[in-house]
Amino acid sequence: MNFGTNFKRIRKECGFTQKEVAEKLEICQSNVSDWENDISRPEYEKLIELSNLYKVTLYELLGVDPPRFF
Repeated sequence: MNFGTNFKRIRKECGFTQKEVAEKLEICQSNVSDWENDISRPEYEKLIELSNLYKVTLYELLGVDPPRFF
């Protein structure tokens, strides 16, 4: 799965630059770039922060369907 493409798409839809995201998450801009280029993945704490910043669910952020319970 190409998580980086989804991270980048959502960031742009929210109108943030990589620098702005990095500042809000108190990380280096290179971390955001690495996530978006599938070089590395954010730790789960940062995934939660990204989800809150972008106002999307973790499922949306990761580009996966939520589980179905029958």
